[in-house]
Amino acid sequence: MPASPPSLLPDERLAAGVARLAILHADRFAVETVQGLLADSYRRLAATARVRTHLVVLAERFTAERLDALAHVRGAPGAGLPRVLFVCSHNAGRSQLAAALLGHRAAGRVTVSSAGTHPADAVEPHIVRVLEEAGVDPAGAFPKPLTDEVVRAADIVITMGCGDACPVVPGRRYLDWPVADPGGAPLALVRRIRDDIDARITELLSTLPA
Repeated sequence: MPASPPSLLPDERLAAGVARLAILHADRFAVETVQGLLADSYRRLAATARVRTHLVVLAERFTAERLDALAHVRGAPGAGLPRVLFVCSHNAGRSQLAAALLGHRAAGRVTVSSAGTHPADAVEPHIVRVLEEAGVDPAGAFPKPLTDEVVRAADIVITMGCGDACPVVPGRRYLDWPVADPGGAPLALVRRIRDDIDARITELLSTLPA
């Protein structure tokens, strides 16, 4: 029986990600820009990761989000869909709930991002469960660090317990939602936190363009 092919090393897999992203953004960014951003995304995620099995895949997805934000920053201000960024400390609870719920409820009317000032290594298990109970697909959610281009691309930045750690960019609309921290909380409380956030999202949607 022939030997199984060796697994690709991270550098080789990152190079494949650079090639894919460079093709998608060929009219926007040089390959060197994509390569540098992907390497930076990988380093940032690796700093908090306990398991690195899917780290290259997550780094590519994180880079795709950052490239989209950077393209928006370089384009015409205010162009395209409203962009909402949720920020909390660990991007494992409140901001993940809010981003998933808004993305589900907005149905394509809003570009949604979330990030943490000190991101955790994984989303809280109860967060995944209460989203599934609400009919929201949590697949693909993972904690991400806060980056400059994502903040600058946002029209609305909503902070959720991260204090003064979120940078302030002039011209953005800032909101603070004093929502309880679901970290380590029992499931019943996490459900109440989800419903609190959902009510706030209903109000937010009423202020956004149709």
